[in-house]
Amino acid sequence: MSISLNTCILILKEHHLLKSSAVQDTISSKMEYVSYDSRDVHTNTLFFCKGAGFRPTYLSMAKANGANCYVAEQPYPEGKGMHALIVRNVSKAMALLSAAFFRFPQDDLYLIAITGTKGKTTTAYFLKGMLDQVNGGKTALISSVNTVVGPKKDDTFKSSLTTPESLDLFRDMRIAVDNGMTHMVMEVSSQAYKKNRVFGLTYDLGFFLNITPDHIGPNEHPNFADYLHCKLQLLVNARKCIINAQTDHFPEVYAAAMTTTDPDSIYLFADEKFTNPDLKQTIDFRFSTQELDMSRTRFQVLCVSDKAKQLKIAGDYQLKMLGDFNESNGTAAVIGAGLAGMNYDDAAKGISQVTVPGRMQTEVTKKHGVVVVDFAHNEASMMALMGFMQREFNNPKIIVVVGAPGDKGVSRRPGFSNSLNAYADKAFLTTDDPGFEDPMDIAQEIDAGIDHSKVDVTIELDRKKAIHDAISMSKQGDVVLICGKGEDSYQKIRGVDTPYPSDITVAQQVIDELEGQKEHFNG
Repeated sequence: MSISLNTCILILKEHHLLKSSAVQDTISSKMEYVSYDSRDVHTNTLFFCKGAGFRPTYLSMAKANGANCYVAEQPYPEGKGMHALIVRNVSKAMALLSAAFFRFPQDDLYLIAITGTKGKTTTAYFLKGMLDQVNGGKTALISSVNTVVGPKKDDTFKSSLTTPESLDLFRDMRIAVDNGMTHMVMEVSSQAYKKNRVFGLTYDLGFFLNITPDHIGPNEHPNFADYLHCKLQLLVNARKCIINAQTDHFPEVYAAAMTTTDPDSIYLFADEKFTNPDLKQTIDFRFSTQELDMSRTRFQVLCVSDKAKQLKIAGDYQLKMLGDFNESNGTAAVIGAGLAGMNYDDAAKGISQVTVPGRMQTEVTKKHGVVVVDFAHNEASMMALMGFMQREFNNPKIIVVVGAPGDKGVSRRPGFSNSLNAYADKAFLTTDDPGFEDPMDIAQEIDAGIDHSKVDVTIELDRKKAIHDAISMSKQGDVVLICGKGEDSYQKIRGVDTPYPSDITVAQQVIDELEGQKEHFNG
Protein backbone atom coordinates (compact mmCIF):
# COMPACT_ATOMS: atom_id res chain seq x y z
CA MET A 1 0.00 0.00 0.00
CA SER A 2 1.09 3.56 -0.62
CA ILE A 3 -0.15 7.11 -0.84
CA SER A 4 1.26 10.01 -2.83
CA LEU A 5 2.09 13.43 -1.47
CA ASN A 6 -0.33 15.03 -3.92
CA THR A 7 -3.16 12.82 -2.68
CA CYS A 8 -2.41 13.82 0.91
CA ILE A 9 -2.46 17.50 -0.02
CA LEU A 10 -5.77 17.15 -1.89
CA ILE A 11 -7.44 15.33 1.03
CA LEU A 12 -6.23 17.87 3.57
CA LYS A 13 -7.34 20.79 1.39
CA GLU A 14 -10.75 19.22 0.84
CA HIS A 15 -11.29 19.14 4.60
CA HIS A 16 -9.79 22.60 5.17
CA LEU A 17 -7.04 21.19 7.34
CA LEU A 18 -3.91 22.14 5.39
CA LYS A 19 -2.16 25.32 6.55
CA SER A 20 1.00 24.92 4.45
CA SER A 21 3.14 22.35 2.72
CA ALA A 22 6.82 22.03 1.92
CA VAL A 23 7.76 19.69 -0.92
CA GLN A 24 11.31 18.41 -1.40
CA ASP A 25 12.27 17.69 -5.01
CA THR A 26 15.14 15.42 -4.01
CA ILE A 27 13.16 12.68 -2.20
CA SER A 28 10.35 10.33 -3.11
CA SER A 29 6.86 11.81 -3.04
CA LYS A 30 5.31 8.41 -2.38
CA MET A 31 4.78 7.11 1.16
CA GLU A 32 4.77 3.33 1.60
CA TYR A 33 4.13 3.16 5.35
CA VAL A 34 2.35 5.25 7.98
CA SER A 35 3.19 5.65 11.67
CA TYR A 36 2.93 7.91 14.73
CA ASP A 37 5.60 5.91 16.60
CA SER A 38 9.21 6.82 15.77
CA ARG A 39 10.27 3.27 16.70
CA ASP A 40 7.98 1.85 14.00
CA VAL A 41 9.23 3.56 10.85
CA HIS A 42 10.31 2.11 7.51
CA THR A 43 11.80 3.69 4.39
CA ASN A 44 9.41 6.29 2.90
CA THR A 45 7.11 6.52 5.93
CA LEU A 46 4.45 9.19 6.44
CA PHE A 47 5.02 10.20 10.08
CA PHE A 48 2.46 11.95 12.30
CA CYS A 49 3.72 14.26 15.06
CA LYS A 50 0.81 13.81 17.45
CA GLY A 51 -0.12 13.66 21.10
CA ALA A 52 0.49 15.68 24.23
CA GLY A 53 3.66 13.70 24.83
CA PHE A 54 5.21 14.41 21.40
CA ARG A 55 8.83 15.59 21.45
CA PRO A 56 10.77 16.94 18.43
CA THR A 57 13.42 14.28 19.05
CA TYR A 58 10.83 11.70 17.95
CA LEU A 59 10.77 13.35 14.53
CA SER A 60 14.58 13.19 14.38
CA MET A 61 14.37 9.45 15.12
CA ALA A 62 11.67 8.93 12.51
CA LYS A 63 13.73 10.77 9.89
CA ALA A 64 16.80 8.69 10.74
CA ASN A 65 14.74 5.52 10.40
CA GLY A 66 13.51 6.40 6.90
CA ALA A 67 10.49 8.71 7.19
CA ASN A 68 10.27 11.03 4.19
CA CYS A 69 7.23 13.16 5.15
CA TYR A 70 5.81 14.45 8.41
CA VAL A 71 2.41 15.84 9.38
CA ALA A 72 2.30 18.29 12.28
CA GLU A 73 0.54 21.38 13.59
CA GLN A 74 3.77 23.39 13.35
CA PRO A 75 7.01 23.09 11.38
CA TYR A 76 10.00 21.53 13.14
CA PRO A 77 13.69 22.16 12.33
CA GLU A 78 14.22 18.44 12.98
CA GLY A 79 12.19 17.75 9.84
CA LYS A 80 14.46 19.72 7.52
CA GLY A 81 14.92 17.84 4.23
CA MET A 82 11.57 16.01 4.60
CA HIS A 83 8.23 16.78 2.99
CA ALA A 84 6.18 18.71 5.54
CA LEU A 85 2.40 18.98 5.80
CA ILE A 86 1.42 21.57 8.41
CA VAL A 87 -2.19 21.14 9.47
CA ARG A 88 -4.79 22.71 11.75
CA ASN A 89 -5.50 19.46 13.58
CA VAL A 90 -3.06 16.57 13.37
CA SER A 91 -5.41 13.93 14.85
CA LYS A 92 -8.07 14.70 12.22
CA ALA A 93 -5.41 14.66 9.51
CA MET A 94 -4.16 11.27 10.72
CA ALA A 95 -7.67 9.78 10.56
CA LEU A 96 -8.29 10.99 7.01
CA LEU A 97 -4.87 10.10 5.62
CA SER A 98 -4.83 6.69 7.35
CA ALA A 99 -8.22 5.84 5.82
CA ALA A 100 -6.87 6.75 2.39
CA PHE A 101 -3.58 4.89 2.90
CA PHE A 102 -5.43 1.70 3.81
CA ARG A 103 -7.77 2.16 0.80
CA PHE A 104 -10.92 3.06 2.75
CA PRO A 105 -11.58 -0.40 4.23
CA GLN A 106 -14.75 0.86 5.96
CA ASP A 107 -16.44 0.91 2.54
CA ASP A 108 -16.14 -2.90 2.37
CA LEU A 109 -17.63 -3.55 5.82
CA TYR A 110 -21.13 -3.37 7.27
CA LEU A 111 -20.10 -1.10 10.11
CA ILE A 112 -21.91 -1.16 13.47
CA ALA A 113 -20.93 1.21 16.30
CA ILE A 114 -22.06 1.17 19.93
CA THR A 115 -21.72 3.81 22.62
CA GLY A 116 -22.98 4.16 26.18
CA THR A 117 -21.63 4.50 29.69
CA LYS A 118 -22.29 0.82 30.35
CA GLY A 119 -23.17 -2.21 28.25
CA LYS A 120 -21.05 -1.51 25.14
CA THR A 121 -18.94 -4.64 25.34
CA THR A 122 -21.79 -7.00 26.16
CA THR A 123 -23.94 -5.60 23.34
CA ALA A 124 -21.02 -5.84 20.91
CA TYR A 125 -20.41 -9.50 21.76
CA PHE A 126 -24.13 -10.30 21.47
CA LEU A 127 -24.23 -8.73 18.00
CA LYS A 128 -21.09 -10.48 16.85
CA GLY A 129 -22.48 -13.81 18.03
CA MET A 130 -25.69 -13.33 16.07
CA LEU A 131 -24.05 -12.05 12.88
CA ASP A 132 -21.51 -14.88 12.93
CA GLN A 133 -24.50 -17.23 12.83
CA VAL A 134 -25.42 -16.09 9.32
CA ASN A 135 -22.14 -14.88 7.77
CA GLY A 136 -20.00 -17.88 8.65
CA GLY A 137 -17.99 -16.20 11.41
CA LYS A 138 -17.02 -13.20 9.29
CA THR A 139 -17.78 -10.52 11.90
CA ALA A 140 -14.80 -8.44 13.02
CA LEU A 141 -14.82 -6.90 16.49
CA ILE A 142 -13.26 -3.81 18.07
CA SER A 143 -13.96 -3.93 21.81
CA SER A 144 -12.42 -2.96 25.13
CA VAL A 145 -11.66 -6.64 25.73
CA ASN A 146 -10.50 -8.15 22.43
CA THR A 147 -9.96 -7.18 18.82
CA VAL A 148 -10.95 -9.75 16.18
CA VAL A 149 -9.80 -9.16 12.58
CA GLY A 150 -10.05 -12.66 11.12
CA PRO A 151 -10.87 -16.34 11.65
CA LYS A 152 -7.43 -17.55 12.78
CA LYS A 153 -6.26 -17.71 16.39
CA ASP A 154 -3.66 -15.00 15.78
CA ASP A 155 -6.39 -12.71 14.42
CA THR A 156 -7.80 -12.27 17.95
CA PHE A 157 -5.75 -10.21 20.38
CA LYS A 158 -6.09 -8.15 23.54
CA SER A 159 -7.23 -4.56 23.01
CA SER A 160 -5.19 -1.71 24.50
CA LEU A 161 -7.89 0.93 24.02
CA THR A 162 -11.69 0.65 23.74
CA THR A 163 -11.42 2.39 20.37
CA PRO A 164 -7.92 2.33 18.82
CA GLU A 165 -6.04 5.32 17.45
CA SER A 166 -7.32 6.06 13.94
CA LEU A 167 -4.24 4.73 12.18
CA ASP A 168 -4.46 1.43 14.07
CA LEU A 169 -8.23 1.28 13.54
CA PHE A 170 -7.99 1.62 9.75
CA ARG A 171 -5.11 -0.87 9.66
CA ASP A 172 -7.25 -3.36 11.61
CA MET A 173 -10.16 -2.72 9.24
CA ARG A 174 -7.94 -3.36 6.21
CA ILE A 175 -6.67 -6.62 7.71
CA ALA A 176 -10.27 -7.64 8.47
CA VAL A 177 -11.36 -6.96 4.88
CA ASP A 178 -8.35 -8.81 3.47
CA ASN A 179 -9.23 -11.73 5.75
CA GLY A 180 -12.71 -11.88 4.22
CA MET A 181 -14.64 -10.29 7.08
CA THR A 182 -17.91 -8.71 5.93
CA HIS A 183 -19.18 -7.03 9.12
CA MET A 184 -17.51 -5.11 11.92
CA VAL A 185 -18.97 -4.39 15.36
CA MET A 186 -17.10 -1.73 17.30
CA GLU A 187 -17.34 -0.01 20.63
CA VAL A 188 -16.92 3.73 20.29
CA SER A 189 -15.80 5.53 23.44
CA SER A 190 -16.28 9.21 24.18
CA GLN A 191 -12.49 9.57 23.95
CA ALA A 192 -12.66 8.25 20.38
CA TYR A 193 -14.51 11.43 19.41
CA LYS A 194 -12.63 13.67 21.84
CA LYS A 195 -9.37 12.62 20.19
CA ASN A 196 -10.69 12.19 16.61
CA ARG A 197 -9.95 8.47 16.43
CA VAL A 198 -13.09 7.88 14.33
CA PHE A 199 -13.09 11.20 12.49
CA GLY A 200 -14.67 10.82 9.05
CA LEU A 201 -16.34 7.46 9.74
CA THR A 202 -20.03 6.86 9.00
CA TYR A 203 -21.72 3.78 10.48
CA ASP A 204 -24.48 1.68 8.97
CA LEU A 205 -25.93 1.29 12.49
CA GLY A 206 -25.27 3.46 15.52
CA PHE A 207 -26.37 2.52 19.05
CA PHE A 208 -26.85 4.79 22.05
CA LEU A 209 -27.40 2.63 25.14
CA ASN A 210 -27.29 5.05 28.08
CA ILE A 211 -25.45 8.00 29.61
CA THR A 212 -24.41 8.73 33.19
CA PRO A 213 -21.52 10.90 34.43
CA ASP A 214 -18.19 9.14 33.80
CA HIS A 215 -14.69 9.77 32.41
CA ILE A 216 -14.66 13.30 33.83
CA GLY A 217 -11.28 14.44 35.06
CA PRO A 218 -8.07 16.27 34.18
CA ASN A 219 -6.95 13.68 31.61
CA GLU A 220 -10.38 12.99 30.07
CA HIS A 221 -13.48 15.23 29.79
CA PRO A 222 -13.53 18.59 31.61
CA ASN A 223 -17.24 18.24 32.44
CA PHE A 224 -20.37 16.17 31.76
CA ALA A 225 -21.51 18.45 28.91
CA ASP A 226 -18.31 17.64 27.01
CA TYR A 227 -18.71 13.91 27.74
CA LEU A 228 -22.30 13.91 26.47
CA HIS A 229 -21.38 15.96 23.39
CA CYS A 230 -18.71 13.44 22.41
CA LYS A 231 -21.06 10.49 22.94
CA LEU A 232 -23.74 12.09 20.76
CA GLN A 233 -21.41 12.35 17.76
CA LEU A 234 -21.90 8.65 17.07
CA LEU A 235 -25.59 9.23 16.27
CA VAL A 236 -24.76 12.21 14.06
CA ASN A 237 -22.55 9.89 12.02
CA ALA A 238 -24.89 6.88 11.70
CA ARG A 239 -27.26 6.03 8.85
CA LYS A 240 -29.67 4.24 11.22
CA CYS A 241 -29.87 4.92 14.96
CA ILE A 242 -30.99 2.58 17.75
CA ILE A 243 -31.65 4.40 21.04
CA ASN A 244 -32.63 3.25 24.50
CA ALA A 245 -35.66 5.44 25.25
CA GLN A 246 -34.95 5.05 28.97
CA THR A 247 -31.59 6.78 28.80
CA ASP A 248 -30.98 9.93 30.77
CA HIS A 249 -30.91 13.07 28.60
CA PHE A 250 -33.15 11.40 26.03
CA PRO A 251 -34.30 14.71 24.42
CA GLU A 252 -30.70 15.68 23.65
CA VAL A 253 -29.91 12.16 22.43
CA TYR A 254 -32.89 12.04 20.08
CA ALA A 255 -32.21 15.54 18.81
CA ALA A 256 -28.64 14.55 17.92
CA ALA A 257 -29.90 11.58 15.90
CA MET A 258 -32.41 13.83 14.12
CA THR A 259 -29.72 16.21 12.87
CA THR A 260 -28.62 13.77 10.17
CA THR A 261 -31.06 10.84 10.25
CA ASP A 262 -34.64 10.59 9.00
CA PRO A 263 -37.09 9.72 11.82
CA ASP A 264 -38.02 6.53 9.95
CA SER A 265 -34.43 5.36 10.45
CA ILE A 266 -34.40 6.01 14.21
CA TYR A 267 -35.51 3.06 16.36
CA LEU A 268 -36.41 3.32 20.04
CA PHE A 269 -36.63 0.51 22.58
CA ALA A 270 -37.61 0.27 26.25
CA ASP A 271 -38.80 -2.05 28.98
CA GLU A 272 -42.49 -2.98 28.61
CA LYS A 273 -43.24 -1.20 31.92
CA PHE A 274 -41.55 2.06 30.95
CA THR A 275 -43.82 5.08 30.58
CA ASN A 276 -42.91 8.72 30.12
CA PRO A 277 -45.74 11.21 29.49
CA ASP A 278 -43.22 13.70 28.09
CA LEU A 279 -41.99 11.25 25.45
CA LYS A 280 -43.44 12.40 22.13
CA GLN A 281 -41.90 9.62 20.06
CA THR A 282 -43.31 6.14 19.55
CA ILE A 283 -41.34 3.33 21.16
CA ASP A 284 -40.73 0.74 18.47
CA PHE A 285 -39.64 -2.25 20.55
CA ARG A 286 -40.47 -3.42 24.07
CA PHE A 287 -38.78 -6.15 26.09
CA SER A 288 -39.96 -8.10 29.12
CA THR A 289 -38.43 -10.56 31.57
CA GLN A 290 -39.51 -14.18 31.17
CA GLU A 291 -37.15 -16.03 33.50
CA LEU A 292 -33.96 -15.47 35.49
CA ASP A 293 -31.70 -17.99 37.20
CA MET A 294 -28.02 -18.42 38.01
CA SER A 295 -26.98 -19.53 34.55
CA ARG A 296 -29.35 -17.91 32.07
CA THR A 297 -31.76 -15.10 31.34
CA ARG A 298 -34.87 -15.38 29.19
CA PHE A 299 -36.62 -12.31 27.83
CA GLN A 300 -39.15 -11.44 25.16
CA VAL A 301 -38.83 -8.82 22.43
CA LEU A 302 -42.06 -7.25 21.16
CA CYS A 303 -42.29 -5.31 17.88
CA VAL A 304 -44.73 -2.46 18.52
CA SER A 305 -44.58 0.07 15.68
CA ASP A 306 -45.24 -0.64 12.01
CA LYS A 307 -41.58 -0.16 11.07
CA ALA A 308 -40.56 -2.50 13.92
CA LYS A 309 -42.94 -5.19 12.70
CA GLN A 310 -41.18 -5.18 9.33
CA LEU A 311 -38.23 -6.78 11.14
CA LYS A 312 -39.06 -10.42 11.83
CA ILE A 313 -37.37 -10.55 15.23
CA ALA A 314 -40.23 -10.71 17.78
CA GLY A 315 -40.09 -13.64 20.19
CA ASP A 316 -38.36 -15.19 23.20
CA TYR A 317 -34.58 -14.99 23.60
CA GLN A 318 -32.22 -16.74 25.98
CA LEU A 319 -28.84 -15.50 27.23
CA LYS A 320 -26.03 -17.48 28.85
CA MET A 321 -25.68 -14.56 31.26
CA LEU A 322 -27.59 -13.74 34.40
CA GLY A 323 -28.74 -10.20 35.18
CA ASP A 324 -31.91 -8.41 34.21
CA PHE A 325 -29.78 -5.45 33.10
CA ASN A 326 -28.50 -7.62 30.24
CA GLU A 327 -31.99 -7.77 28.76
CA SER A 328 -31.65 -4.19 27.58
CA ASN A 329 -28.25 -4.94 25.99
CA GLY A 330 -29.71 -8.08 24.42
CA THR A 331 -32.69 -6.20 23.01
CA ALA A 332 -30.44 -3.57 21.45
CA ALA A 333 -28.35 -6.30 19.83
CA VAL A 334 -31.43 -8.14 18.53
CA ILE A 335 -32.71 -4.94 16.89
CA GLY A 336 -29.31 -4.45 15.28
CA ALA A 337 -29.35 -8.02 13.99
CA GLY A 338 -32.80 -7.42 12.51
CA LEU A 339 -31.68 -4.24 10.78
CA ALA A 340 -28.68 -6.15 9.41
CA GLY A 341 -31.12 -8.58 7.78
CA MET A 342 -31.42 -11.41 10.30
CA ASN A 343 -34.64 -13.20 11.27
CA TYR A 344 -35.81 -14.42 14.68
CA ASP A 345 -34.62 -18.04 14.39
CA ASP A 346 -31.02 -17.13 13.51
CA ALA A 347 -30.87 -14.27 16.01
CA ALA A 348 -32.23 -16.38 18.87
CA LYS A 349 -29.82 -19.21 18.12
CA GLY A 350 -26.85 -16.89 17.79
CA ILE A 351 -27.38 -14.86 20.96
CA SER A 352 -28.04 -17.96 23.08
CA GLN A 353 -24.45 -19.15 22.58
CA VAL A 354 -22.64 -15.93 23.48
CA THR A 355 -20.35 -15.59 26.47
CA VAL A 356 -18.60 -12.30 27.23
CA PRO A 357 -15.11 -12.43 28.77
CA GLY A 358 -15.08 -10.97 32.27
CA ARG A 359 -18.83 -10.29 32.37
CA MET A 360 -20.96 -12.01 35.02
CA GLN A 361 -18.64 -15.00 35.43
CA THR A 362 -20.25 -16.89 38.29
CA GLU A 363 -19.03 -19.50 40.76
CA VAL A 364 -21.63 -21.28 42.89
CA THR A 365 -19.72 -22.61 45.90
CA LYS A 366 -20.64 -25.17 48.55
CA LYS A 367 -20.03 -23.13 51.67
CA HIS A 368 -19.16 -19.62 50.56
CA GLY A 369 -22.20 -18.46 48.65
CA VAL A 370 -22.15 -17.15 45.10
CA VAL A 371 -18.99 -15.49 43.75
CA VAL A 372 -19.40 -13.21 40.72
CA VAL A 373 -16.59 -11.63 38.69
CA ASP A 374 -17.77 -8.69 36.60
CA PHE A 375 -16.19 -5.79 34.73
CA ALA A 376 -18.54 -3.30 36.48
CA HIS A 377 -16.37 -0.20 36.76
CA ASN A 378 -18.63 2.82 37.34
CA GLU A 379 -21.60 3.80 39.47
CA ALA A 380 -24.24 2.86 36.91
CA SER A 381 -22.92 -0.66 36.32
CA MET A 382 -22.23 -1.23 40.04
CA MET A 383 -25.78 -0.15 40.95
CA ALA A 384 -27.26 -2.43 38.27
CA LEU A 385 -25.15 -5.39 39.37
CA MET A 386 -25.78 -5.06 43.12
CA GLY A 387 -29.46 -4.21 42.65
CA PHE A 388 -29.96 -7.39 40.64
CA MET A 389 -28.19 -9.48 43.27
CA GLN A 390 -30.31 -7.99 46.03
CA ARG A 391 -33.55 -8.80 44.16
CA GLU A 392 -32.49 -12.20 42.89
CA PHE A 393 -31.22 -13.55 46.22
CA ASN A 394 -33.76 -11.87 48.50
CA ASN A 395 -31.53 -9.36 50.30
CA PRO A 396 -28.35 -11.42 50.78
CA LYS A 397 -25.24 -10.17 52.53
CA ILE A 398 -23.30 -8.47 49.74
CA ILE A 399 -19.50 -8.44 49.95
CA VAL A 400 -17.74 -6.32 47.32
CA VAL A 401 -14.11 -6.20 46.17
CA VAL A 402 -13.48 -3.04 44.18
CA GLY A 403 -10.90 -0.40 43.34
CA ALA A 404 -10.62 2.57 41.02
CA PRO A 405 -8.02 3.19 38.31
CA GLY A 406 -5.44 5.92 38.63
CA ASP A 407 -4.84 8.81 36.23
CA LYS A 408 -8.35 8.59 34.74
CA GLY A 409 -11.99 8.16 35.70
CA VAL A 410 -11.48 10.33 38.78
CA SER A 411 -15.19 11.17 38.68
CA ARG A 412 -16.04 7.48 39.25
CA ARG A 413 -14.72 7.39 42.79
CA PRO A 414 -17.68 9.12 44.51
CA GLY A 415 -19.91 6.83 42.43
CA PHE A 416 -18.25 3.76 43.94
CA SER A 417 -18.93 5.18 47.40
CA ASN A 418 -22.59 5.84 46.49
CA SER A 419 -23.17 2.34 45.13
CA LEU A 420 -21.52 0.68 48.13
CA ASN A 421 -23.65 2.79 50.48
CA ALA A 422 -26.77 1.70 48.60
CA TYR A 423 -26.21 -2.07 48.61
CA ALA A 424 -23.02 -3.39 50.21
CA ASP A 425 -22.63 -4.88 53.68
CA LYS A 426 -18.86 -5.33 53.42
CA ALA A 427 -16.35 -3.68 51.09
CA PHE A 428 -12.73 -4.55 50.38
CA LEU A 429 -11.14 -1.50 48.72
CA THR A 430 -8.16 -2.60 46.69
CA THR A 431 -5.87 -1.87 43.74
CA ASP A 432 -7.18 -1.56 40.16
CA ASP A 433 -4.70 -0.16 37.61
CA PRO A 434 -3.37 2.62 39.87
CA GLY A 435 -1.08 4.01 37.18
CA PHE A 436 1.05 6.80 38.58
CA GLU A 437 -1.22 7.44 41.58
CA ASP A 438 -0.75 5.96 45.05
CA PRO A 439 -3.34 3.16 45.37
CA MET A 440 -3.76 3.96 49.07
CA ASP A 441 -4.77 7.52 48.19
CA ILE A 442 -7.36 6.19 45.72
CA ALA A 443 -8.78 3.73 48.26
CA GLN A 444 -8.96 6.40 50.96
CA GLU A 445 -10.75 8.74 48.55
CA ILE A 446 -13.47 6.10 47.99
CA ASP A 447 -13.55 5.27 51.69
CA ALA A 448 -14.13 8.93 52.61
CA GLY A 449 -17.53 8.80 50.87
CA ILE A 450 -18.71 5.58 52.50
CA ASP A 451 -21.21 5.55 55.36
CA HIS A 452 -19.41 3.30 57.85
CA SER A 453 -22.59 2.80 59.85
CA LYS A 454 -23.91 0.84 56.83
CA VAL A 455 -20.80 -0.64 55.26
CA ASP A 456 -17.86 -2.34 56.98
CA VAL A 457 -14.72 -1.34 55.04
CA THR A 458 -11.32 -3.00 54.80
CA ILE A 459 -8.55 -1.46 52.71
CA GLU A 460 -6.41 -4.29 51.32
CA LEU A 461 -4.18 -3.14 48.46
CA ASP A 462 -3.03 -6.67 47.57
CA ARG A 463 -5.87 -7.52 45.18
CA LYS A 464 -5.31 -11.27 45.41
CA LYS A 465 -5.46 -11.14 49.22
CA ALA A 466 -8.57 -8.93 49.08
CA ILE A 467 -10.32 -11.53 46.92
CA HIS A 468 -9.11 -14.33 49.19
CA ASP A 469 -10.34 -12.60 52.34
CA ALA A 470 -13.72 -11.68 50.80
CA ILE A 471 -14.46 -15.25 49.73
CA SER A 472 -13.09 -16.71 52.97
CA MET A 473 -15.44 -14.63 55.12
CA SER A 474 -18.53 -15.34 53.01
CA LYS A 475 -21.06 -17.96 54.06
CA GLN A 476 -23.83 -19.88 52.34
CA GLY A 477 -26.42 -17.39 51.04
CA ASP A 478 -23.92 -14.53 50.74
CA VAL A 479 -22.91 -12.90 47.44
CA VAL A 480 -19.31 -11.89 46.72
CA LEU A 481 -18.88 -9.40 43.87
CA ILE A 482 -15.39 -8.91 42.46
CA CYS A 483 -15.64 -5.80 40.32
CA GLY A 484 -13.55 -3.92 37.81
CA LYS A 485 -10.91 -6.03 36.11
CA GLY A 486 -12.83 -9.02 34.78
CA GLU A 487 -10.36 -11.11 32.74
CA ASP A 488 -7.59 -8.48 32.63
CA SER A 489 -4.29 -10.30 33.02
CA TYR A 490 -2.29 -7.28 34.18
CA GLN A 491 -2.27 -4.28 36.50
CA LYS A 492 -1.23 -0.91 35.06
CA ILE A 493 1.35 0.33 37.59
CA ARG A 494 3.55 3.37 36.91
CA GLY A 495 3.44 2.91 33.14
CA VAL A 496 4.08 -0.84 33.22
CA ASP A 497 1.58 -3.61 32.47
CA THR A 498 2.42 -5.78 35.48
CA PRO A 499 1.29 -9.43 35.15
CA TYR A 500 -1.77 -10.39 37.21
CA PRO A 501 -3.58 -13.77 37.07
CA SER A 502 -7.06 -12.19 36.42
CA ASP A 503 -9.89 -11.96 38.94
CA ILE A 504 -11.64 -15.12 37.76
CA THR A 505 -8.41 -17.14 38.03
CA VAL A 506 -7.71 -15.84 41.53
CA ALA A 507 -11.31 -16.48 42.61
CA GLN A 508 -11.26 -20.04 41.29
CA GLN A 509 -7.94 -20.73 43.03
CA VAL A 510 -9.32 -19.42 46.34
CA ILE A 511 -12.47 -21.55 46.03
CA ASP A 512 -10.36 -24.60 45.19
CA GLU A 513 -8.22 -23.92 48.26
CA LEU A 514 -11.27 -23.51 50.52
CA GLU A 515 -13.50 -26.24 49.13
CA GLY A 516 -11.46 -28.48 46.89
CA GLN A 517 -14.19 -28.69 44.27
CA LYS A 518 -16.62 -26.23 42.72
CA GLU A 519 -19.18 -25.80 39.98
CA HIS A 520 -18.44 -23.28 37.21
CA PHE A 521 -21.09 -21.25 35.42
CA ASN A 522 -19.59 -18.86 32.89
CA GLY A 523 -22.10 -16.12 32.19
